[in-house]
Amino acid sequence: MFKILVVEDDAQLNRAICVFLRQKGYNVAGCLNVNEAYDTMYGNKFDLVISDIMMPDTDGLEFARTIRKQNEEMPIIFVTAKSDMFTKRCSFGLGVDDYMVKPINFEELSLRISALFRRAKISANKRIEVGDVVLDTEAHTVHIGDEPVYLSVREFNIIYKLLSYPKKPFTRMQLMDEFWDSDTSSGPRTVDVYMTRLRNKFASTDAFKIVTVHGLGYKAVLKDEE
Repeated sequence: MFKILVVEDDAQLNRAICVFLRQKGYNVAGCLNVNEAYDTMYGNKFDLVISDIMMPDTDGLEFARTIRKQNEEMPIIFVTAKSDMFTKRCSFGLGVDDYMVKPINFEELSLRISALFRRAKISANKRIEVGDVVLDTEAHTVHIGDEPVYLSVREFNIIYKLLSYPKKPFTRMQLMDEFWDSDTSSGPRTVDVYMTRLRNKFASTDAFKIVTVHGLGYKAVLKDEE
């Protein structure tokens, strides 16, 4: 059973998240502040952390920074009222995996948790295998069957992101925020150029499709999920 740590200083919300996730079959511990979380984590191994940002004493950003010093792989989701781009950039820069702005939909939270656990397994294996397509993060190689596919670093990172979260749409701005420098002069439509390149490079496989989500962005859809 997966173990989840919820760190949220709003006692009512904390309790509601914990009850919901337990109903989903998770083993959940709730903490009202970061110091309590540190005590709970001592001697216990958690598989995922859900944390607020604005909390008394130590905030969520510092908490995430400390976690990443000890564990580079454990998924972290921020659930926060802060919706500004600066805080989002800082959060993803610290290695936070996902970011939800309050008020949140609990079912959506559950879907994101499932996706992160799937991605954590992929991260541990250091590779993704989708049909005849294999992406190896350590060797930074891609193959369709026995044939290599030559990708730039950014192309590799984008397709790895999409295949880590099949069926989950990503906006152009989400992809720009993660894979382009903050001072880039490129606009969101640059993402369209990269998607065209990736579609061309993976045209010989039917293992997945890069699908345009009109008015939003892009997602990867696996063959058996069409």
